Amino acid sequence: MDFRHNLRALHTFETVSRHLSVAAAAEELGVTQSAVSHQLRGLEADLGVILLHRGGTVRRAQVTEAGADLLASVRQVAP
Repeated sequence: MDFRHNLRALHTFETVSRHLSVAAAAEELGVTQSAVSHQLRGLEADLGVILLHRGGTVRRAQVTEAGADLLASVRQVAP
């Protein structure tokens, strides 16, 4: 994964974390829900951790402990 791809994936992750919704993040970013999910899966695979629990009966994303740590770092760099 190249540097630009990492930034896009981090931006996607931050957007989903803010909305706690893949659908709302996709709408804000102007992409499909599938594209958002693909970015998140790639970022999780690259980092080797689960960042978000998605779906379930509530249909909302939940940030994991690893996701919260990454989100804090992302927000320090780009508040």
